[in-house]
Amino acid sequence: MTSITELIKELREKTGAGFLDCKKALEQNNNDVEQSIESLRKKGLAKASKKSDRAANEGAVGIFSNDNVTAIIKVNSETDFAAKSDTFLDFLDNLGNLVLENKAKITKEDFLNLNYEKGNVKDYFNSMIAKIGENLILNDLMVIENSNSEYAFYVHNSYRENIGKIISLLDYSCSKKDEKTKSLSKNLCMHIAAMKPESLDVDDLDKNTIINEEKIQKELILNSGKPSNIVDKILQGKMKKFFSEVTLLNQTYILDQDKTIKDIINDYSDYNFKLNSFELISL
Repeated sequence: MTSITELIKELREKTGAGFLDCKKALEQNNNDVEQSIESLRKKGLAKASKKSDRAANEGAVGIFSNDNVTAIIKVNSETDFAAKSDTFLDFLDNLGNLVLENKAKITKEDFLNLNYEKGNVKDYFNSMIAKIGENLILNDLMVIENSNSEYAFYVHNSYRENIGKIISLLDYSCSKKDEKTKSLSKNLCMHIAAMKPESLDVDDLDKNTIINEEKIQKELILNSGKPSNIVDKILQGKMKKFFSEVTLLNQTYILDQDKTIKDIINDYSDYNFKLNSFELISL
């Protein structure tokens, strides 16, 4: 005789519905799998697995924080219309609160397997897929254990105070925190969201990225017919320009085109203002 656990597993595989929905459907249909499938379909809870094959290129990013951790969560949906709905935004808020309740760093895979109600977070996703009628994907999950640093963030194209299309997070330190440093950190977050740097400084940039860019620029210089004895000098200039585009400290500040971010930080030397790291997650 097939056990109820096996029946629930079979029903979940066939419908993509959550654990509790499958259990209830079987109870209401005398453990008949086919009738349970029909029952779930009538309630709009079945076939979530088929929806999960559809492309999900829209969605939103949320940021959540408590004394222990700061988390950034990116969930994709199929349409912007769904991403703006209260149902989706409440779902994203609930996911953020679950991460905070966990009180520690957690991977995306472990989070999906985290207990939620009588199932897990993956089941919660399936139930929301059925409810919203679109594929939903946990695209990114970043959890940072809070240190003695200060944090600032910026939400671009916001749907709620902590949810939007782009989120930048800045980790910084300073000897005195006041309105000036608070304003500076917020403006730097806006700069990061707008200019999308790849790293903090040149030393933090991926070495393969640098090597590939040098090869490309050198080939372009040689193909332009420049004398070989000045190729290295021109290459240095090209790479300096490249670094000024992709590294935060060397970028031109969007609010003062005459200064780089490094110059702006130096203006706050009395505050011992220092950038430690940043994160940028966007759709």
